[in-house]
Amino acid sequence: MTRLLIRLLIALIICAAIVLVYRSLSRYSWEDITASLALIPGWRLMTASLFVAASYTCLSLFDWLGLRYVGKPQSYPRAALASFTALSIGHNVGGAALSSGAVRYRFYTRWGLTGDEVAKVILFCGATVLLGLSTLAGITLLLMPEAGEGLLQLGPQARFWLGIAFLAYPVAYFICSIWGRPPLKFRSFRMEMPTTPMCAAQILVGTVNFGCVAGALDQLLTTFTEAGYLQVASAYVTATIAAMLSHVPGGLGVLEATMLLLLPASASIGALVAFRVLYYFIPLMIGVPLLLVSEAYFRRWPPATLGEAARQA
Repeated sequence: MTRLLIRLLIALIICAAIVLVYRSLSRYSWEDITASLALIPGWRLMTASLFVAASYTCLSLFDWLGLRYVGKPQSYPRAALASFTALSIGHNVGGAALSSGAVRYRFYTRWGLTGDEVAKVILFCGATVLLGLSTLAGITLLLMPEAGEGLLQLGPQARFWLGIAFLAYPVAYFICSIWGRPPLKFRSFRMEMPTTPMCAAQILVGTVNFGCVAGALDQLLTTFTEAGYLQVASAYVTATIAAMLSHVPGGLGVLEATMLLLLPASASIGALVAFRVLYYFIPLMIGVPLLLVSEAYFRRWPPATLGEAARQA
């Protein structure tokens, strides 16, 4: 029964992804998209694409680390396949814990993880997201140059204390890993604190991930704006938090509106459309076929069969 429900949920997620792509792209005509891209130099599009690829590589490391955290390490290609497929869909469909979580569950239970272990991997990745977002927010606020002081309408003192507040979470998280913290418990579910090296890796990879996303945006906006990387990164962090709170699939419209609000004199909707195409739509168009192919592949070659064949070889 559980297996049937998971299959139905996967089918619904795929259908929702296809519908969302159509509805999202229908907001912009093909002429709008091509005109926006035409205004951006080709080498800027290339560097932005490299930042996007680097971000998804970091995201795959979230899963790779999470699998080690639960004691069920997998090869990097396996972790990357599950991560990219899950997140390329989850970023667009929304409800990441449910949508990307269901896709992860589908992959990881085939590879020997229990339901509790999959839940721990998802929570581990969620913590890494928050650690990275909080760290980047703190760094950008503390290092903001004078030219960008008016971005969030905050004075130097307010920005300083807000930056310290953002950095307090990763610092406290790291200290807890050194001193030890009682595990989180809910009935039979128990989640231990990661080791200190694992916590350091979470903070580093999480911060680099969001730094790469901000880098992609910065490359696309540079054509239209004089705002520096730190201003763009601060605006992106604020927009991401707003998108998370809105629960709108993929932050559609929320991300763009917040960025335009924070960078009103310089932001271009064309650059933001280009960013959405590069970071959301293209990965989704790759992720959905990957999920369909993997479903067909694992149906024909179940993990038990693959393992037996490997042992015989």
